[in-house]
Amino acid sequence: MNDLIEVQKKLLPDLLEVMTKRYSILKIVRFHEPIGRRNLAVNLNMTERVLRSEVNFLKDQGLLSILPGGMSLTQEGLSVLERLEVLINELSGLRVLEMRLRENLSLSEVIIVPGDSDKEPWIKNEMGKAAAMRLKLELIGHHVIAVTGGTTTASVAEMMTPGTKDQDLLFVPARGGLGEKVENQANTICSTMAAKARGKYRLLHLPDQLSKETYLSLMEEPGVKEVMELIHSASIVIHGIGDAKTMANRRNSSSAVLEKLEREKAVAEAFGYYFNQKGEVVHRVRTIGLQLNDLKHSDFIMAVAGGSSKAEAIAAFMKHGPKKVLVTDEGAANKLLSGT
Repeated sequence: MNDLIEVQKKLLPDLLEVMTKRYSILKIVRFHEPIGRRNLAVNLNMTERVLRSEVNFLKDQGLLSILPGGMSLTQEGLSVLERLEVLINELSGLRVLEMRLRENLSLSEVIIVPGDSDKEPWIKNEMGKAAAMRLKLELIGHHVIAVTGGTTTASVAEMMTPGTKDQDLLFVPARGGLGEKVENQANTICSTMAAKARGKYRLLHLPDQLSKETYLSLMEEPGVKEVMELIHSASIVIHGIGDAKTMANRRNSSSAVLEKLEREKAVAEAFGYYFNQKGEVVHRVRTIGLQLNDLKHSDFIMAVAGGSSKAEAIAAFMKHGPKKVLVTDEGAANKLLSGT
């Protein structure tokens, strides 16, 4: 395939440019359908006049359906889009980028989607889709799947699809999180994943941050103990990686904690732990849920995080965290390889 691509680049450079543009149109329609022409033009940073001719071509080819409510992909359009993804990844050099990043971070596997979610928020859906597709390869037989909160893991949940009849899946939140927005809480994401995958779930209705006395008291509660045993038995863990300052503010951390994170130069957060650039833990939130040491008992651990602004956080966590699977985007990958 690489030889064919190189020949096409030399003999038909315009063909590749046009194909990439039409691929982008199909992809954005897929994630926003039904979508109007004006909104599509804004997402593509393209004038409506230029877009009109492209849309008409795709409609004539039977790839787009245009109704009063907006544009949607036809079944043929969806099929073409899925087949194009492999070629576009080759064209953009993502496979080489994945290999370089895997070696750079000493990971077992890296999956990169095109684009930068900082500039194009819909790229998060792409990461979610890629993560959900990779996760499905692991979902054979019985599994307890622990999932953390966050906007990116929420995208993974939205992209989950039903599995096979021989699956026995139980989704659990990796930790409490009643202090965050409902849609970003691990409980919400956990239940959404279960519904989409046709699995079961158990929830953990606890605040994200607890005093020492409350923590010790709740750990003795039978209901909490039961869910904690399930969480600690998780064979699969799906988690995000956050920017330290952003996560601290989202948790309404005290001024003392914020000052400490600033003083210790914290750049990343995951599982309630804050890390500096060297990957050293500089602060830890007392919370009921998975701890870093618990991850060594899991068979499959997937981190999902992207956007060029997250590169420093990803690099810091990977110096300390488990060396498993990372799903990210091109923006973060390029910045990681340039030394953040």
